Amino acid sequence: MPYRAPLTDFSFLLDQIVDFDKVRATERFAEATPETTEAILTEAARLCEEVMAPLNRAGDLHPARLENGVVRTPPGFAEGHRAIAEGGWLGIAADPEHGGMGLPQTLASAVNDMMSAACLALQVNPLLSLGQIEALEHHANDEIKALYLPKLISGEWTGTMNLTEPEAGSDVGALRTKAEPNEDGSYAITGQKIYITWGDHDFGGNVCHLVLARLPDGAPGTKGISLFMVPKLLPDQNGNPGERNALRVVSLEHKLGLHGSPTAVMEYDRATGWLVGEEHGGMAAMFTMMNNARVGVGVQGIGIAEGAYQHALHYAQDRRQGRTPRSAKGAIIEHVDVRRMLAVTKAEIFAIRAIALANSVAIDMATATGSEDWAARAAFLTPITKAHGTDIGIEVANLGIQIHGGMGFVEETGAAQYLRDVRVTAIYEGTNGIQAMDLVARKMSDGGEAAYRLLQEIEDSAEAARAVLPDLAEEVWQAAESLRETTEWLLAQELNERFAGATAYLRAFARVLGAHYHLKAALTEDGARRALARVFIFRILPEHVGLLAQARAGAECLYALSDDDLAA
Repeated sequence: MPYRAPLTDFSFLLDQIVDFDKVRATERFAEATPETTEAILTEAARLCEEVMAPLNRAGDLHPARLENGVVRTPPGFAEGHRAIAEGGWLGIAADPEHGGMGLPQTLASAVNDMMSAACLALQVNPLLSLGQIEALEHHANDEIKALYLPKLISGEWTGTMNLTEPEAGSDVGALRTKAEPNEDGSYAITGQKIYITWGDHDFGGNVCHLVLARLPDGAPGTKGISLFMVPKLLPDQNGNPGERNALRVVSLEHKLGLHGSPTAVMEYDRATGWLVGEEHGGMAAMFTMMNNARVGVGVQGIGIAEGAYQHALHYAQDRRQGRTPRSAKGAIIEHVDVRRMLAVTKAEIFAIRAIALANSVAIDMATATGSEDWAARAAFLTPITKAHGTDIGIEVANLGIQIHGGMGFVEETGAAQYLRDVRVTAIYEGTNGIQAMDLVARKMSDGGEAAYRLLQEIEDSAEAARAVLPDLAEEVWQAAESLRETTEWLLAQELNERFAGATAYLRAFARVLGAHYHLKAALTEDGARRALARVFIFRILPEHVGLLAQARAGAECLYALSDDDLAA
């Protein structure tokens, strides 16, 4: 079925749920008026529906391939990327000084959500460029900014990030790639990187690799790592792509999904690169890109959930089978369990989309005001957006197959592609387990202040809602209070005890946040929003009880099983 962008939901969330009006009220983002917002979202929806969505199936059936050292992309992908570039979508949140629009990250997140639903394999390419743009804006010198940013923002050139190596995955500090100074101020980069998304393509222009490597005097571990810009084609004196750099694509990975997106093994053989940021400061610079990407990846999960939901809904409305209390032989959407799956799915998508947009609002407010409280909120919500967004994407895509029944297991229906494509999002940009550990460790290094401020808002909002919706408000208030108690317990534990319950804790926090946003939505109308809130609060929120019990179970029972016990 054709994809339709959920513009009504975006408008509702921005206008009434996530406080986007606060962003508009800042001097930095005063141009993000309601009229501008509507125009941006409407035009992005047209691009996604008419240009990108038709490419989704083609990318799955005609994977990217490596031929004689050249990466060939699926039919229509080059034209799709050109449409993205010519529409200015790569520069939506970029600095106007280099050709960007300078609009809020919140709008960029909404656009990325739609693009992910339409064709995730293609959307990954601009997402990486967006992250590279932000990293260069914050850390590169003026010469690199002047050369690379205008071309990345225009989409003429594309960007990647190169972290992972065969022996250095999540443990980035174990990397072996070397950077040796050249006499002209550049560096010779030597090493191999794996899992490099969109490491090459046949779109033309240039591919700009941000590569982590260690200088000769670099200390072991992450403190000795530096970041380098290593382009596929060396810019000439006029800044145009010139001779080929000493790098190549060794192979492309054969993946479960995202077949249209080339994932490369890259080899650098004294390739010429330029330092980005300070010597040995590569992780700080790369984390700027990674934090942007983590929100973006969470949004990818939400987009896939939307696409899978629409696909399943269309099937359920059309497929006729079996007797129900309403019909002797009606559409399967009339069967109560199918209706349960659809209702739960819709409620899940609304909740996590609200969390992601609220996260983006916090990022924008921190940018516009310099407020440490907003920055702390943005940091706290980022692992929740990334981990829960991708988990929900996987769960919804899985439910989409179930709604299709036996036809969901048949590739021709397209239902399985959503699950295959979204599965990797829980792994890259830091696995979801790492996100959860980050939440209960680094993001609580403030003594839990960011968490407590969020919980206080949820409880205050629930208190105010008691007069209108007492049954819903009570459930949300009690859930927030239970989450507060578990937060206090976690903060009193050693790190490994926290880590043992981190995944459950993150999901519980997402459940309570989701209920909070559904309650806010329910207060706006006595209709569909309120009915959907009841689905979430009475059918999904109760999960938090078991999750919080898991969060407090500790590590002892996990280590009580020896390696031999696990292998038996």
